[in-house]
This record gives sequence, C-alpha cells and structure tokens, in this order.
Amino acid sequence: MKNFNITKTEILSDNWYVLKKITYEYQEKNGTVQTQSREAYDRGNGATILLYNKDSQTVILTRQFRIPTYVNGNDDGMMIEACAGLLDQDNPEDCIRRETEEETGYKIRDVKKVFEAYMSPGSVTEILYFFVAEYSKEMKVSDGGGLEEEAENIEVLEYQFSDALKMIKTGEIKDAKTIMLLQYLKIEGILD
Repeated sequence: MKNFNITKTEILSDNWYVLKKITYEYQEKNGTVQTQSREAYDRGNGATILLYNKDSQTVILTRQFRIPTYVNGNDDGMMIEACAGLLDQDNPEDCIRRETEEETGYKIRDVKKVFEAYMSPGSVTEILYFFVAEYSKEMKVSDGGGLEEEAENIEVLEYQFSDALKMIKTGEIKDAKTIMLLQYLKIEGILD
C-alpha cells in the first residue's frame, strides 16, 4: 500500500461547483494505518494577472462584491483584486488573456507566467497560475467590467503602484493573489 488509499468518495453538493467528502486510509511512518475523512471543494483551476505600466508606475486592479467575504465580516463585501478567472477548458495563458479583456477592457500582448500556487490546499483543489503583463492606454479596447451574462459587475481601478502596496498595510487589499502579485513586482524590481 502507498502511504494513502482512497476508500470512499461522496458528493455532498454539486450546486455551484463540487463538494466531495473523501474517506481514505493513511499510513503513518510507524506503519499504523488511520482512516480519515476530509471535504474537498473542486471549482476547477484558475489564472490571475497583474497589469502594470512602467512609465506611469501604475497597476490595474478590479473591485467586485464577494459574498464569502461579506458573511465573514468584510463590511460591504467588496474586494480589490487582481484580474482572475477559471480556466474552464482553456490553457492558463489563453484564459488570462480572455479574462483580462473581459474584466479590465485591456487587450494585452505579452504575458509572463511567474509561478503557480495552491491557495487553500487544506480544502480547495484549485491551483492558480500567476501572470504579469505590461499595459498601455493604447491597449484599452473596452470598458471591461466582466460579462453581462455572468453578472460580475466589476469596477476597473488604476492605482499608483506605491499606493497599492500601502493598501496591503491598511487592509484595503486583503486578497491573497493580489498581495502575492504586488509583492512579486516589488521583489523583482519591475517598477523600479
């Protein structure tokens, strides 16, 4: 036996995405086998991007309502975030190009994948692919805001990079993927 063996999988919900209860046997280092159960939420994989402009020292972010943050005490449920979306059947680069245009209105040329990460591996299956790309005013092809049929109601925001970094400290930006991308730009000196 490998160190674990799935013995049972139950679907608890498939209303929006899929929530499964997985029972498995896990062999400890001393050889003892334990039976454990955990829930895993499968929403598919995603991609996120931070657009930046070297000349103006700005970044493009979005703001939208997120019900989980509201029920967890975020006053109005509004979150400032980097553009992101689910892969659906696309590869990560095609996905992020599509999402960037839908959400921000920018048709970007060159994207750079910088890393990938599990955001909540204790309960969510999603792996997120992180990208950065340079933008300019000439790349703006629409107002953005997301697709009407998805009722995203996304507000497109442009911030000075230095202000966006300060917003992490003040708590105005609490989204992990956004914090990671802003810190990536800072660590790599991309806007220095």
